[in-house]
Amino acid sequence: MELSNLSANAMVGMALAQQQAAVQEQVGVAMLKKSIDTQSQNAMALISSVQPATSSTHLPSHLGQNINTKA
Repeated sequence: MELSNLSANAMVGMALAQQQAAVQEQVGVAMLKKSIDTQSQNAMALISSVQPATSSTHLPSHLGQNINTKA
C-alpha cells in the first residue's frame, strides 16, 4: 500500500487502529502476568498447606525397601 494514495482520514484511521492494537496487547500481557501471579500464590498456599510426612518408625523394617516394577 502506497502512502501517497491514502487520504488523511485513512492514515488517521490506520494510526488509531495500530494504537488500539498496542493497547489491547498491553492489557493482554498485564492480564497474563496477573493470572500467573495468582496461580503462583495459589500454588504456594497449596504447598504450604501440605502436612509433612509422618515418621515411618512404627512400620516394620522390610516395608519401603523394594519397588515392585511388574505391571
